[in-house]
Amino acid sequence: MPPGQHPAAPRPGRRPEASSAKKGLIVNSAAAFTGYTLFAPLNSTTTYLIDMKGNVTHSWPSKYTPGQAVHLLDDGSLLRCGREPNNQHFGGGGIGGRVQRIAPNGKVQWQFVYADRNHCLHHDIEPLPNGNVLMIAWEKKTRAEAIAAGLDDGQFFGEEIWPDCIIEVKPQGTTGGQIVWEWHVWNHLVQDFDEDLPNYGVVAEHPELVDLNYSRRAPVESSEELRRLRALGYIGGRSEEENEAGPGNRRPGGGPGGPDMMADWCHTNAVAYNAELDQIALSVHSFNEIWIIDHSTTTKEAAGHRGGRYGRGGDLLYRWGNPRAYGAGGAGDQQFFSQHDVRWIPEGTPGAGHLLVFNNGGGRPDGQYSSVVEIVPPVDSSGRYKLKKGQAFGPEKPCWEYAATNKQDFFSRAVSGVQRLANGNTLICSGEPGRLFEVTADGKIVWEYVNEHAGNPGMFGPGGPPGGGRRPPPPGGRPDGRRGPPDGGPGGPSGRGFGGPGPPAGSSVFRATRLALDDAGVKKLLGNKRSKRKPSNRKRS
Repeated sequence: MPPGQHPAAPRPGRRPEASSAKKGLIVNSAAAFTGYTLFAPLNSTTTYLIDMKGNVTHSWPSKYTPGQAVHLLDDGSLLRCGREPNNQHFGGGGIGGRVQRIAPNGKVQWQFVYADRNHCLHHDIEPLPNGNVLMIAWEKKTRAEAIAAGLDDGQFFGEEIWPDCIIEVKPQGTTGGQIVWEWHVWNHLVQDFDEDLPNYGVVAEHPELVDLNYSRRAPVESSEELRRLRALGYIGGRSEEENEAGPGNRRPGGGPGGPDMMADWCHTNAVAYNAELDQIALSVHSFNEIWIIDHSTTTKEAAGHRGGRYGRGGDLLYRWGNPRAYGAGGAGDQQFFSQHDVRWIPEGTPGAGHLLVFNNGGGRPDGQYSSVVEIVPPVDSSGRYKLKKGQAFGPEKPCWEYAATNKQDFFSRAVSGVQRLANGNTLICSGEPGRLFEVTADGKIVWEYVNEHAGNPGMFGPGGPPGGGRRPPPPGGRPDGRRGPPDGGPGGPSGRGFGGPGPPAGSSVFRATRLALDDAGVKKLLGNKRSKRKPSNRKRS
């Protein structure tokens, strides 16, 4: 489907969110896209490939829990993020630190560790056509560096902040890699707090830059909520109990508690690559936006505002989901709420060129529920995005959206992902309950599976309260420390909080991927053991 052509609106799904009492295969109809589904349970050290009946056809063992994404490569090996156990300097949602390439027999062929005092990998990776790998990482900035860049010190009382960077790593040998390209959000800031400091400007006049003082106006996660996320396997770092063992055990960015969630300024949770456009898409949770940047730049150009195929250096080419973040809208214009995953729909697939996102929905004004969103970006044939001065990036609304009939029946506060399949169906990973299901364009569920490979839900121990970052809200006051009532309740309209009880720990999955029978990695891995193709895998006319 070419950009600009909108499919018919779907009918909402009719099946409620899966019950924890029911595991394994639930639905497998003839209309499902035949293939194999890849996923890595958050509380397990094993990655699984299952067939349409839910049977495990292959698995890869590891010493590490996921950190978080996995990819099957063309040679049948697995590219997997792992949680680095020796990292003592970072902690938080989606923490990783290590990437491994694992052969079908479980042998580690290559690994790269990027977890030290100043950096740590987290959440997602993207293998590139040239064999390199894009990775998301935190980089540490001190309180002094943040204030010198124009951060409002009235919103910040911790000792450090962790802006994100994207690195491209060229594998070398069996245990190393060379960073051959990098992009840092810290090089693309705007602030309207202090005209005597760098990055000063009118936020609304610079949609290509990121507002250093954009406030999420969401409450700090409670100790109970952090324990819940830790039990899911999503949060790493020291627990409250470990920090209470003595001052020498505390990280410099934290107070008396567990992972410093608020130091994680952007919380970028997904990275995707479009080879035709040579662009990178990012899902930026804390801003409730997706961003697109130019990958054709040199590292020097990526640090500035000129150069590259699109002439913009490393500035944002496009952003969508929350125009309030760049002064082009209000709370009522926000469309993403704590979203995860962003993918370009590939060529040859219905909706090709569109963007697909899992909208988690924490903090929605009309109630907490999840949805899957497909948008048609306003991009021309040269790969440039249209924007009228003083207005928000289009489109005004999604061209397709999936939600349950009773909207609250489909809800995952954290993690989760989505994939458009070659026959036009959509695979959805509702991550917290570990529910994987496939829907048709009109919202009918044609395949459903609930993760039954739970791992050990207690392996991470209890969590702890946040340790630093932005100031906790005063009693009855705004979470950003300013005067007036809070902008939102639990979860906030900007969507940082999660709130409410969650599913039993152990089943959660960061993301799932359906691999076709003729996928190169599947053919290499399974050979003649592959299932037979169903007629329904033909694309709809």
